[in-house]
Amino acid sequence: MPVGRRRLLLAGLFALAAGGCGKHGADGSDPAASAADASPDAQRLAAVVDSWYERWLELNPLDASAQGDHRYDARFGDYLSPTWLADSLANEQDSLEELRAVDPAGLSDSDRITFDAFKYGREIAIEGYRYPAELLPVDQLFGRPAQFAVIGAGGDVHPFVTVQDYDNFLARMDGFVAWVEQAINNMRSGAVKGVVQPRVVIERAIPQLSALAVEDPKESVLWRPILNLPPGLSVPDRQRIVTAWERKLGEAVLPAIRRLRDYLENDYLAHTRPSVGLSALPNGAAWYAYCVRLHTTTSLTPQQVHELGLSEVARIRAAMERLKTQVGHTGDLRSLFEKLRGDPRFVASDVEALLAGYRDLKSRVASAMPRQFAIAPKADFEIRPVEAFREQSAASASYRPGSPDGKRPGVFYVNTWDLPSRPTYLMQAIYLHEAVPGHHFQVSLAQEMDELPRFRRHAEFTAYDEGWGLYAESLGRELGLYDDPYSELGALMMEVWRAVRLVVDTGLHSQGWTREQAIDYMRANTSIGRADIVAEVERYIAQPGQALAYKVGEIRIRALRRESERTLGARFDVRDFHTQVLAGGSLPLPVLEEQIRRWLAR
Repeated sequence: MPVGRRRLLLAGLFALAAGGCGKHGADGSDPAASAADASPDAQRLAAVVDSWYERWLELNPLDASAQGDHRYDARFGDYLSPTWLADSLANEQDSLEELRAVDPAGLSDSDRITFDAFKYGREIAIEGYRYPAELLPVDQLFGRPAQFAVIGAGGDVHPFVTVQDYDNFLARMDGFVAWVEQAINNMRSGAVKGVVQPRVVIERAIPQLSALAVEDPKESVLWRPILNLPPGLSVPDRQRIVTAWERKLGEAVLPAIRRLRDYLENDYLAHTRPSVGLSALPNGAAWYAYCVRLHTTTSLTPQQVHELGLSEVARIRAAMERLKTQVGHTGDLRSLFEKLRGDPRFVASDVEALLAGYRDLKSRVASAMPRQFAIAPKADFEIRPVEAFREQSAASASYRPGSPDGKRPGVFYVNTWDLPSRPTYLMQAIYLHEAVPGHHFQVSLAQEMDELPRFRRHAEFTAYDEGWGLYAESLGRELGLYDDPYSELGALMMEVWRAVRLVVDTGLHSQGWTREQAIDYMRANTSIGRADIVAEVERYIAQPGQALAYKVGEIRIRALRRESERTLGARFDVRDFHTQVLAGGSLPLPVLEEQIRRWLAR
């Protein structure tokens, strides 16, 4: 995602901390008992972080709704205005200042992790305000219009059950229209200052807006809640809502989407830049170095990440060379990749067959999980195809968390566009990453820690989250998967894909690579299809630094497992290790490392 204050504050979840799982903390303590005997410093810490989180929810109403807090459902969220930026920065600065009154030396292990993670989150957030990300409000991946369309289609983040729910969304529509006007104003300002998106990013965003900018309100995805009006509504309420909905879509929302589309196409596109790297912008080199630190939660420089990527690609390619002979291929790896692209043996016959394959994996993995994990979430998830209006720019798969109360399940999104680009030998690794034991498993466990403060249950440190997802892929053999050379080769192809990201992302944003250079490098070193390669490279262009989190996080988690195996010897139990990694929720990598080492010392 494009990083800086806009995205960072959407995920102000960076502030978060660790603690326990179930009814006990990672240090074996009982949080309920500890709370009763909390020291003055622990009480001050709890007050600071809870105050910050409450204010953050108020400033980020879409995220509040996603977390099942519906107090702000009538708001869309300002997100781009000078007032919102000032209020959000003040929340970060005030919280950091209040944290100075807490002496970490007197905290328990669990509270010390909370302190360290919260402090890290506030400091990295404040640093992000140096860079004008609010001038880049539109991209093809995580733009607000697409988010608004997904939410407004009904039934998920924003509930459509009561009259009040419908009235709330009518008010939320007004907020979206205001956001569009602010976005256009910000982009005009960015064009004057030379802070603009690459041309390719806007070229991909325009068709998405065109798909949403229909003339007839009843043809809009935002009309779906009207098609599913709850049966308990009175006749007057139904008539009022339908009339108001049609008028608001026809006179405000859809014209706003068209204004944004027309502005991008007829004005902003002429100001976009042919370069694709963040370093091409004013102060861009420092901005990208910040993105690297933000997403990896390390002090690695772009050059160090680039070199790490080159070494990882070489290591994984050597492993692939050994597997190559098992599948009877005599040429080089690039010729193997070309042979596998579109091989009909590995192309699902239709969309339903692809989805059915993932459903089969769901039951197969579930039966093997107790061998590797002593804990499990209660929450379930759905498997859905990516919506048509965004499928051509979306990743091959993704995960959206469910609500903490379990009423809205998580969603494992599968991109079913261009089936030859979705080879079935990658399915096992993709499932492990996005679903179980990857994102769904990890996120749901954190959300279900009811005894913990809200902010601790919703942490999103990218390196931890995506590092865990990639580490989860590596567990395939231990879970009884990767039982043929093609699926094992597929796992390595997924891993090399993430290693390639280290090279390509830094190449694009710090070493002057072109889009074509990045595509060529990915084509030479991965087997993924052309459609996915293009979408991936354009994702890295739109989201500087985010793709680095996967491999950096996985390397650190894997190193902690090796350290634990060496330290504990015959006493090492992989289930205990996994509990310790997951028990604290999402953390900055240095804080996770300290947590694991305290566990080993005990």
